[in-house]
Amino acid sequence: MEQALVRSQIPGLAPPRRGKVRDVYDLGERLLIVSTDRLSAFDCILPTPIPGKGRLLTQISAFWFKKTRPIVQNHFLSAELPAIQAELPRGVRLPAESFEGRCMLVHKAKRIDIECVARGYLAGSGWKEYQQTGRVCGHELPAGLLQAAKLPRTIFTPATKNDSGHDQNISRRRLAEMIGPELSSRLERLTLALYDFAADFLMPRGLILADTKFEFGLRGDALILIDEALTPDSSRVWERQRYAPGSSPDSYDKQFVRDYLERCGWDKRPPAPELPAEVAEGAARRYAQFHERLLRP
Repeated sequence: MEQALVRSQIPGLAPPRRGKVRDVYDLGERLLIVSTDRLSAFDCILPTPIPGKGRLLTQISAFWFKKTRPIVQNHFLSAELPAIQAELPRGVRLPAESFEGRCMLVHKAKRIDIECVARGYLAGSGWKEYQQTGRVCGHELPAGLLQAAKLPRTIFTPATKNDSGHDQNISRRRLAEMIGPELSSRLERLTLALYDFAADFLMPRGLILADTKFEFGLRGDALILIDEALTPDSSRVWERQRYAPGSSPDSYDKQFVRDYLERCGWDKRPPAPELPAEVAEGAARRYAQFHERLLRP
């Protein structure tokens, strides 16, 4: 297994803004995003990295950014190291052994601080809310649905975006109050269109897209897709042949790690525990398998 990149540092560039898993360098009109091998769960960065994860996330996002451009424009420019290197100030170098495959050059945009979530199945926080109220983010749902059940229709369930701490699910009405009804409606339409496209793409490859989240930003007056797209970090993806409602299905996302953390007795407050080798290796294997399935003809 390759050596993990936990924190990037590029001599000649100002220190990056470090997110939960990505380091972002400001290049003026553009950004350089470096996907590290950090892993977050329950809003906490885990001390155990997943070697190779950052490269896979970058390639997966680049794949989807290219595929979904007919639906909505995005911030993606290139994930090829030579093209990215050519955009850097003179004298700044990105060693291939550390940065090949894990860098993305993107347009800068003004982020809309909303997580735009589409749910086609009842899982995660949606399942928990449904058990308590019979609703998910204001959507009334039929009684008696099982965990992981396919919903009668795909629903839009936005959440406030927090760089630290928990994102908070909100209703569509609350979103319209926060950002205006026109922009709220556009975000909903685009989120559902992207979900439908990706779900239809993955189904013949034996995968179910249970839910996923997107982020959008403004580049001038244009609304564009930003951040990452349809990765195992931002999506819940199940094996179609093993799917059965009534439990949490096998997944290709980080639910595998969350399940371990739920079992190990951690109280979900920092510091997070180290992951056993078999859990870290299992997570790495799932990321790689999802990428391989994605590229099947």
